[in-house]
Amino acid sequence: MSKRKGITFEEKRKRLCDLFHESKDFYQLKELERQAPKLKGIVSQSVKEVVESLVADNLINCEKIGTSNYYWSFPGTSKIQKEEKIKQLRTEIKEQEKLQKELKKKIDIASSERVPSETREQNLELLKKELEKNEKFKAEIKKYEDCDPVVIEQKRQDSEKAKEAANRWTDNIFILQSFCNNKFYVTPKDFCKNFNIPEDLDTID
Repeated sequence: MSKRKGITFEEKRKRLCDLFHESKDFYQLKELERQAPKLKGIVSQSVKEVVESLVADNLINCEKIGTSNYYWSFPGTSKIQKEEKIKQLRTEIKEQEKLQKELKKKIDIASSERVPSETREQNLELLKKELEKNEKFKAEIKKYEDCDPVVIEQKRQDSEKAKEAANRWTDNIFILQSFCNNKFYVTPKDFCKNFNIPEDLDTID
């Protein structure tokens, strides 16, 4: 009889995220250690490690209320976190591009101090002209971006995604507000006041 294959750590992470998203509820660690084995087949001894890794990656949230830690993650949370990660990576790419430009500038300065040769000077001049052409083409394309159907459609899609994300977070706030009201008897007015949330907060049509 073949030995049953264990669940990988990554699969445990996925299953635990699914538990949060399916239940849309708040849990203490002890509750997760009871529920995860029954609902997702994750052994209770590994639940704490999985939870800590998900918190570290911002895939689930942790908040201390009184003397206890509560964990939760709504369906839209992981997608938004991934989008934030992409945004962060794009920022890092821009910083790297800036660094590359600075390095190129230093290389150019160092190169200018070398003894010139006719072939090298010709190649540098050719490179300079090609770079200038490239910048002109970019500037020309930029002029027509606002009329480009592809760009317009992309802006429309980005706007729809932003609206959906905003509505997901609004729904998440309402769920959290309901939870605090039912479990800690915090009125909606006090909830909004404590978290600096406008009382007229609503979804976007």
